[in-house]
Amino acid sequence: MITARRKLIAPLAVLVAAGAVTVASGATFTSQSANTASVVTAGTLTQSNSKNGQAIFDVANIKPGDTVNGTLTVTNTGSLPASFSLTEVSSTNGFAGSNLSLTITNTTTGAQVYTGTFGGLEDGLKNELGVVQPGVANTYRFQVRLSPDAPNADQGKSASAAYQWDSVQLEATTYDR
Repeated sequence: MITARRKLIAPLAVLVAAGAVTVASGATFTSQSANTASVVTAGTLTQSNSKNGQAIFDVANIKPGDTVNGTLTVTNTGSLPASFSLTEVSSTNGFAGSNLSLTITNTTTGAQVYTGTFGGLEDGLKNELGVVQPGVANTYRFQVRLSPDAPNADQGKSASAAYQWDSVQLEATTYDR
């Protein structure tokens, strides 16, 4: 009887061992994929002004018929395109009527920003200059002229104005990547 049991157990042990080998052999299909690190970096919004903190011009002893030119360059030094503007922060003009005139021209694009009486830009009101791409510089000429017809009453008069350049990011964008 022991021999018959051994005959029956031996084939059964072989089947169990074969089954264990099959399961341990890794006969299951697998797949993997990966992504590199996803990165988000904020852009920058900066500008340079060739006369930052300085007067665009400072002229004494102007006389009827004289023209004064002052220039400066404003550059978008950031990595984002931006909407630029010019604001006359404050101004005074002691000259009669429109005897002292101001013309502001973007000499890079040829666009005229303002022409009129000195101090005639509304204080505190932004004057849009358009979108400036990163790395782009624009040069502006401020031309002041005392009328050749300025009366004696304008002798010793003065005028002054302070300006501010602003840049603002463009509207937000949705990116589908």
